[in-house]
Amino acid sequence: MSEMSGMETALKEARKALREGEVPVGAALYRGEELLWADHNRTEQRRDPTAHAEILCLRAAAEKLGNWRLGDCTLYVTLEPCPMCAGALLVSRLRRCVFGASDPEKGCCGSVYDLPADPALHGATAWAAGEREEECRALLREFFAEKRADRSGQFSE
Repeated sequence: MSEMSGMETALKEARKALREGEVPVGAALYRGEELLWADHNRTEQRRDPTAHAEILCLRAAAEKLGNWRLGDCTLYVTLEPCPMCAGALLVSRLRRCVFGASDPEKGCCGSVYDLPADPALHGATAWAAGEREEECRALLREFFAEKRADRSGQFSE
């Protein structure tokens, strides 16, 4: 699996989220070349604070495989996982997470905290940052610019 195609799938999902009014985060979970599941944030649609793209992918893939252990899988996600999602990656024993944009406010794969590297958690999830970062960040900027414009009646960056 090339990282470019895994992240492209995640970006397609993030674009869907943007069109649906969700925070534009997309994720794609692969086992080797096989796409197990791709999804995007659905917290507003489902009225569920846990309906992050990463969590939805982990749940669906575990169901599909009949096993919650995802040690031979890689998750591609457009935004650095938050504490909840980073914890879920560890619990699922995910092999690797590749993300696009860092999250300096809630990111837990190196920005605010590095949950997978915490020795107390015995994590085995490796992560890599910056894959197609500018494309991922641009979707987030667009979403939040529109939200600010809706609140103020004018566009602001």
